[in-house]
Amino acid sequence: MNSKTMRVVEITEPGGAEVLELGTRQIPDPKDHEVLIKVAAAGLNRADVMQRNGIYPPPPGASDILGLEVSGTVAKVGSEVSDHSVGDEVCALLAGGGYAEYCVAPASSCLPVPSGMSLVDAGALPETFFTVWANLFMRGKLKAGERCLIHGGTSGIGST
Repeated sequence: MNSKTMRVVEITEPGGAEVLELGTRQIPDPKDHEVLIKVAAAGLNRADVMQRNGIYPPPPGASDILGLEVSGTVAKVGSEVSDHSVGDEVCALLAGGGYAEYCVAPASSCLPVPSGMSLVDAGALPETFFTVWANLFMRGKLKAGERCLIHGGTSGIGST
């Protein structure tokens, strides 16, 4: 392995955890509005398991590497990125590619790791946090002082 390659966890055929294999790929280069993240931790989500089992294909144009959420340190920024800098600790929601030493993410899908939170804990934050935020505040227009009844608040979403 050289300085332009990275280790990844990949699948070559659908199946259980036994189909996960270590592989080597080129380190991706961020596009104008993306950041390159040196991955510290990645979350495991139902979509990752479904993709590994062969019943949920990656979105068009997404990496074939599993992993929808990561935390880590910004290693490089695209030419149009102004809200993140090399060295920033971030967590990010991805279309795929998180089960690798490095991944690219849209800068708009990155959040600073909350103060006092470890990178390991932050690796499980984006998928649940963005889902809750988008549904309650963006789609539902929930405002300060309003209440919302949530039925069945369990698992990752419920703990957010």
